[in-house]
Amino acid sequence: MSLKPAFPTLVLAAALVTLLSACKQEQPAPKPAPPKVGVITLQPQAFTLTAELPGRTTAYRIAEVRPQVNGIILQRLFTEGREVKAGQQLYQIDPALYAATLKSAEATLQSSKSLADRYQLLVDEQAVSRQEFDEARAKQLQAEAAVQSASINLRYTKVLAPISGRIGRSTVSEGALVSNGQTEAMAVIQQLDPIYIDLTQSSMEILKLRNDLASGRLQKAGNNAAKVKLVLEDGSEYAEVGNLEFSEVSVDPGTGSVTLRAVFPNPKHDLLPGMFVHAQLQAGVSAKAILAPQQGVTRNLKGQPTALVVNKDNQVELRELHAERTVGNQWLINQGLNAGDRLITEGLQFVKPGIQVTVSEASNLAPSNPAAAQATGKGE
Repeated sequence: MSLKPAFPTLVLAAALVTLLSACKQEQPAPKPAPPKVGVITLQPQAFTLTAELPGRTTAYRIAEVRPQVNGIILQRLFTEGREVKAGQQLYQIDPALYAATLKSAEATLQSSKSLADRYQLLVDEQAVSRQEFDEARAKQLQAEAAVQSASINLRYTKVLAPISGRIGRSTVSEGALVSNGQTEAMAVIQQLDPIYIDLTQSSMEILKLRNDLASGRLQKAGNNAAKVKLVLEDGSEYAEVGNLEFSEVSVDPGTGSVTLRAVFPNPKHDLLPGMFVHAQLQAGVSAKAILAPQQGVTRNLKGQPTALVVNKDNQVELRELHAERTVGNQWLINQGLNAGDRLITEGLQFVKPGIQVTVSEASNLAPSNPAAAQATGKGE
């Protein structure tokens, strides 16, 4: 019996193992799956542009009550801080001197009238000259004017309210001496219903609005463009709606702004003169506005707003944006995004421009109502 050497078999086995190992090393590693992102497809929509303007309340009418005759105050006939009616008596000035002056003027008038009547009969008979009759008639007219003047002064001793409204504190009391033409008012009456709201808007914003309307980017808001809503100092919305009355024809050189005036009903006197408020004014309507969710808009190192979109090849693209303002939880986009763009709002931390992605509908968006949303601030 003979034994065959085992060396060739061992060599063949070692070579086979080496060949298999080499084949395994040459196989490429499997590619990682594209990251998943959530997108929203942007659609144009009608949007009413609302300007929020600061302003202050101003009384509709203001009347400073001053005496028109000299004298001592005998009585104050109103309650401070209450409503008064036009023609209501507010003060009584001592009328004794003016009553005596009136009686004296009436006596003079009676005497001059009697003389003129007698001369009227005599001049017809040529018993007196025409010149004497004319002088008597002139004295009668002067006496009538004196009576009228004395009557007016006596009436002025009753200080009356020139307008209806709320009267403030009285600066004089009983026994005080007042004089015609004094600089200090006895009291001030302010009409608070309705009430004015003086708003300020920069001339640059007015020019931009006019250019947008002229170019067709914005359309006029219609008949409701003159309607104004009001937000009070505590953030609450005023129940009444006002109307825009007019705008100044010149720009304030110190602030570069134009004053707009709106008038609001104020039946409960919730608005008082001097209050700081914000008014929301409809400026125009954009028929094809692009509104992007805030989740899909970020900023680069320069502070420029940017967004990532997915193109038709499912690749990520970087867009630099011009965002005019926020609208609720969205941005109003002027440049950078178009209708039909797929904006990434989910998975932004896993992607960068140029890579391939797997696309699905975004699930991190809260429902919004752009038509009812108000513009809350300026963008870039």
